[in-house]
Amino acid sequence: MEVILLEKIENLGALGERVNVKSGYGRNYLIPKGKAAPATAENIAEFEARRAELEKEASSALAAAEARREALAEKTITIKAKAGEEGKLFGSIGTADIAQAIGEAGVVVERHEIRLPEGAFRQVGEYAVEVHLYTDVNAEIKLVIEAE
Repeated sequence: MEVILLEKIENLGALGERVNVKSGYGRNYLIPKGKAAPATAENIAEFEARRAELEKEASSALAAAEARREALAEKTITIKAKAGEEGKLFGSIGTADIAQAIGEAGVVVERHEIRLPEGAFRQVGEYAVEVHLYTDVNAEIKLVIEAE
């Protein structure tokens, strides 16, 4: 299925590119989310008419992500949690807890933007956490988990 991208998508293409994707990915994700449109002559003409507007929206979103990255730069977030004597947490610290703690520190972050490739944290300690703010815009924060 050939689609025209209405925004930059990681590992797929940039705004305005015509790409071939699997039919299910196009029908069930890209088109309903407004990230792409079927590459018909009518849609291509409509896209060319709206290109300047879409590029302006993309650049403003990129600028907002860069500003959030600067706000998060070198930030240390501390979370207190109940833990046993050996430092093992009663429960875990996941993306929702981290997003809430960052929000309390003054920067709005959604939980889907936080990347935990090894899963939730279950030990007291210091960790580096990656925050994916926009395509090609990542920030790294220092997370400190302390026992209550």
